[in-house]
Amino acid sequence: MRLSDLQNKDVINIIDGKKIGNIIDITIGSEGSMTSLIVERSKFLISMFSSSGEIEIKWNQIKKIGEDVILVSVTE
Repeated sequence: MRLSDLQNKDVINIIDGKKIGNIIDITIGSEGSMTSLIVERSKFLISMFSSSGEIEIKWNQIKKIGEDVILVSVTE
């Protein structure tokens, strides 16, 4: 799977069922494997809850990568 494939998927939090946003970048560890996704928050979440436009989602928080969405478990 390519980064561009991941960027086309919505990131959904399974805790509350809300869309977090879309992937804009990834982080790669020193051993060369992907360690987290950088997600641009949806505009509603930025204005209501935070001034930061990005959230880092660790690899262990990803529960399922589907055809159209990525399901994550994030408590903020």
